[in-house]
Amino acid sequence: MKKPKIAVIGSSSMDLVVTSKRRPGAGETVLGESFETVPGGKGANQAVAAARLGADVYMIGRVGEDAYGVDILSNFKSNGVHTDYVEPVTHEKSGTAHIILAEGDNSIVVVKGANDHVTPEYVKDKRDFIKTCDLVMIQQEVPEVTVTETARLCQELGVPLLLNPAPAREIPDRVVEQVSYLTPNEHEAALLFQGEELAKALKKYPNKLFITEGAAGVRYFDGKEEVLVPSYPVKPIDTTGAGDTFNAAFGTAIAEGMDLKDSLRFANRAASLSVTGFGAQGGMPTRKEVEGGLLE
Repeated sequence: MKKPKIAVIGSSSMDLVVTSKRRPGAGETVLGESFETVPGGKGANQAVAAARLGADVYMIGRVGEDAYGVDILSNFKSNGVHTDYVEPVTHEKSGTAHIILAEGDNSIVVVKGANDHVTPEYVKDKRDFIKTCDLVMIQQEVPEVTVTETARLCQELGVPLLLNPAPAREIPDRVVEQVSYLTPNEHEAALLFQGEELAKALKKYPNKLFITEGAAGVRYFDGKEEVLVPSYPVKPIDTTGAGDTFNAAFGTAIAEGMDLKDSLRFANRAASLSVTGFGAQGGMPTRKEVEGGLLE
């Protein structure tokens, strides 16, 4: 099978991860158990995950001209992600994410840094390349205007666009109409469709809107009925990056031509496996691991 060609437009960062038994309250200091620096950023995470799952992945993003930027680029290359379209910004530091793992979940503060330089102009400059792709993926750790322009450009070029609307913010209706796949979690969906029942929103966007529900799976409307594709039970070690893995796996499967329900099953299995490792990228599975799991 020919590898699908996927462009990931989005953020790259270094994750600074602290593990603690509990989160500190306001003004409180607690003792942590460990500290790690690991490459991350929603765009980078999705690019690495898709590459591990067999896609031919090109990252479109920015890093700072600093030590973190060097490490981020090196990590892309070691995972088989093409960096032709990742240009360092000389006057800005690389993005960082400050993550606390405690009480079985994570809390994250993102400092965008060089990721704010993933501008509409930067993306439009890659128009001829984007036109050759089977799928484009984008998230919301880049400027809002970049997401809007990417949706317009992909519609114009006839290239499918998967928008993972995280972190949560309101999205213009025209962008929702232009994208091919929209993958919010429950909290993001509640913000996107304020005052509207999610069941109604699902019906409004059949086979386009996919609401992820964590361990429960993913919900969508297939044109006839609402469908919940269940996830796979695992014992989680670190949930960071599970959503990114889901999106990468779903995008890879769709770009390969897998049917919708099988793509969602594939994505759920990949996301479930991802939480059994440490760090956003540490648990991201290979294609062999996901397909082996699906045979169980």
